[in-house]
Parts: sequence; C-alpha cells; structure tokens
Amino acid sequence: MSVRVLVVDDQELFRAGFALILDSEPDISVVGTAADGFDAVAQAHALAPDVVVMDVRMPRLDGVAATRRICAETAAKVLVLTMFDTDDTVYAALRAGASGFLLKDMQRAELIAAVRVIAAGEALLAPSVTRRLIATLSERGGPRPELARRLDGLTERELDTLRQLARGRSNVEIAAALTVTEHTVKTHVSAVLSKLGLRDRVQAVVFAYEAGLVVPGAGD
Repeated sequence: MSVRVLVVDDQELFRAGFALILDSEPDISVVGTAADGFDAVAQAHALAPDVVVMDVRMPRLDGVAATRRICAETAAKVLVLTMFDTDDTVYAALRAGASGFLLKDMQRAELIAAVRVIAAGEALLAPSVTRRLIATLSERGGPRPELARRLDGLTERELDTLRQLARGRSNVEIAAALTVTEHTVKTHVSAVLSKLGLRDRVQAVVFAYEAGLVVPGAGD
C-alpha cells in the first residue's frame, strides 16, 4: 500500500517540485497539495494522508499552527521543512506534534527517505536541527516539575531507554548500550510513548529534556 502524502508550501516551485519527487516513487502517492495552513488542515481532513510535508512559513495560517491542528484532529504525521536550522519555529513545531524536521536544501533521497521513515512510525531530525533543539531547550531554563512527576510512572529500564532516545540513538544502538535485544528496545519505547502520552520519538526527546531527565551538554 502506498504512503499517502499531502504537500504544503506557499511557494509554487517548491510545492510542485516536492510533489513530483515524491509521486515518482512506487510506494508513495501524493494525494494533494496546499498553499497555506488553512487549506492544509482542510485537506488533511478530506484526504486522510499518512504524512503531511509542511512548510513552516506561510501566509494566513503558518506551518506551526497548521501542524498543531492536524496532529490534534487527524491521524496524519507531519514532516516540517524550513530554510534555516536556526529558525525559531523549530521548537514550536516539534511541540505542536511534528514527527520530523528537514532543511529545504536536503537531497532528493533525503526527502523520500524521511517520508518513509515517518510513515513507518519513526521520527526524524536533521543533525543541525537536533543541535538547535537541544540549545533551545537549554536556553529555556530548568526542568518543568509537572513533567518530571510523570516520569515516576516509568520503570528503571524505561527511564534508561528514554535517556538513550534523548541522545538520538537508534534501536540498534540502544540495544547495544543496554545489553538487550532490539525487540526488547521496541517494547520499552512503545511503553514509554504510551505511558507518557507521546506521539513518537521526537516528542520523547523534547519531553526528556523538559522533564530534566537529560541535561543539555551532559555526557552519558
């Protein structure tokens, strides 16, 4: 079954280019395009895409606000695109529910791979965006007590898993670090997301830093 994609960008060349690239893949189908956030929300409801490729800066309703509504009102996952890794909306978009972030200067293969990864239920951040996210979280001050209290519901192994997730590690890397099987890691990741009410690994990263489980700049 093809991954259903909605492409949202206020610039026609970007919108058409992204749609052409993705629709040329045998396992991806572009079901629609939108030029602003309001249209994106409407089409997300009407077309039920699996993934929404979302530009950040748009007229009428920006990508952050559109992402928040789409993630709250539909089952679609959102891949956010931006021109700059220093864009102040990176943090806001991830808080709004975005499952991934890429820069618009990415390679064709990176866009295709990102859509597949997010459709499969994983999450994706460009390395430079991850660094920016951690820096932003660091600048926002200390941990939030109300989030820290929610960590009490996790087992020690689940806390270890969340720490590893926050450091950007894959399931294979986490399995090696914790000396468990990859299947066990997947079980722990699912439990962490379920207990904390999080959509995906990106949200888990944000939560870990905001709750104070991991401190920006600290080593293992």
